[in-house]
Amino acid sequence: MLEPILPSDAELVLRCQRGEMAAFEELVNRYREKVYGLAYGMARNEPDAQDIRQETFVRAWQSIDRFRGQSAFYTWLYRIATNLAIDMMRKKSRGLTVPLDTPEGARPIEAQMADGPKGRLPSDEAQRSDLRQAIDRAMAELSPEHRAVVLLKDFEGMEYRDIAKVVGCSMGTVMSRLFYARRHLQRLLKDVL
Repeated sequence: MLEPILPSDAELVLRCQRGEMAAFEELVNRYREKVYGLAYGMARNEPDAQDIRQETFVRAWQSIDRFRGQSAFYTWLYRIATNLAIDMMRKKSRGLTVPLDTPEGARPIEAQMADGPKGRLPSDEAQRSDLRQAIDRAMAELSPEHRAVVLLKDFEGMEYRDIAKVVGCSMGTVMSRLFYARRHLQRLLKDVL
């Protein structure tokens, strides 16, 4: 049995621009988890990540008529999410601290690095938990701009040019931020890796 051919993002965007809410719902379904993963990686807690995800899609719908397709839809959407996350982190850093602990039941995308086969020994689980916490703490040490490029490159697998569009800077700046962020993470994690 042949699988149905799904419309492309570009087709769905055109339908959205004509006011078709069902087309936008399809885009939301396609990118809901990816936007949440990026938001969680940036915000470091579930409530803020959910707020960022929701606001990302609200803003995308409100400005979908201005999307001209000069980049991929997901790049445009990630730029909205990244900017919202950076803004939120800046506001919180003006007096509040970002929680470092992973909420019960939530999994930061960095924790995916530590995933492996099931059936581990309790000592293995403790080591993995320690590693997860160390990665969370190290990521929290990065500036919002550096954290964004690490998440987009190393966890989302985006190309440099797409990251540059998302974060609104040159490819050279992206490469520089990524270099310094990785170096900083390496220093912070040298004792646990």
